[in-house]
Amino acid sequence: MKVVLLAVLGLFLGALGGAALGIGAGLAFVEIAQTTSFEGYSGMLVFFTFMPAGAVIGGIGGGLLFGLLALRDDAIAIEREPVPGRDR
Repeated sequence: MKVVLLAVLGLFLGALGGAALGIGAGLAFVEIAQTTSFEGYSGMLVFFTFMPAGAVIGGIGGGLLFGLLALRDDAIAIEREPVPGRDR
């Protein structure tokens, strides 16, 4: 269950981060390629092309990354095992 929850968390965080990076990449592309801004064409290009593509790529990458980290129990401590009592 922890693997699934962490994978969903990674999907959510990755999609947010990927969308932000997609907007940045789209704005850079619009400036470099000298895209026309007639009737908001450059804005539509950024928000309907680059942002969804970045969100998809970031969501898949974040979900895989968090899922793989959750599968490796020795890498991160999610559940603590009880400490055995000392005999005196």
